[in-house]
Amino acid sequence: MTPTLRGRTCLVTGAAGPLGSVLADALATEGATVIAVDLHAQGVAASTEQLPTPCDQTHQALAADLLTRDGLDAAESAARSAGSLDVLVNNAAFTGTSGVPGYAVPFEEQTDDAFELALRLNLTAPFSLARRLAPMMCASGHGSIINVSSIYGLVGPNMGLYAGTRMGNPAAYAVSKGGVAQLTRYLATVLAPDIRVNAFAPGGIARGQDDAFTRRYESLTPLGRMGSEDDFRGVVTWLAGDASAYVTGQVIAVDGGWTAW
Repeated sequence: MTPTLRGRTCLVTGAAGPLGSVLADALATEGATVIAVDLHAQGVAASTEQLPTPCDQTHQALAADLLTRDGLDAAESAARSAGSLDVLVNNAAFTGTSGVPGYAVPFEEQTDDAFELALRLNLTAPFSLARRLAPMMCASGHGSIINVSSIYGLVGPNMGLYAGTRMGNPAAYAVSKGGVAQLTRYLATVLAPDIRVNAFAPGGIARGQDDAFTRRYESLTPLGRMGSEDDFRGVVTWLAGDASAYVTGQVIAVDGGWTAW
């Protein structure tokens, strides 16, 4: 079977993290050439070396801080040096476990500085990359922007899930991921018909959370389990390829049914 993304170039941010590395792997498995971008130089280099090459692709690793203009410039330059760009996956983000002071703490302890920092990475960086890279993607004939939102960009938090645990649910995460959903709709209209823009909203991913949280979360999920990174392979390759050619402006919940109740 011919890989569905053969001959296409995809830029994936946050590509050294647990989810980003799987998204990059899924795209590479389908034949795409991947430009993997992450803050952590060793991590992104190591994960890029492990990407499959079924079509003899030459993948590229880029260490860049997307909170800075230099980092955004470097990502743009990497795409231009590749000669073409078909797919942009905006995955880099602060999550609830990112360790930013004043971020994933009780609401009364959350700070303005942490809120602003999270919005810069989670929302401003995807906007900036989309704006910078849109001309290249228009020219490709296969332009697709895929933003990573969250179930907490769709619904409010159930704080009872976190009672008695070390976990938190920062306001900035929910606000930024809700902004990603609206940015997706906005870009889908202004970049049409040359570029499709969609997002997927992951549910909770099992990463060794407190047992109490996991039990509560699974009891509220129709499929009865938390997600794994592999659960998002299908949605990213589908949105990147021609099978979703008539899909734009959508935010697809991939959450085991969590938002259905």
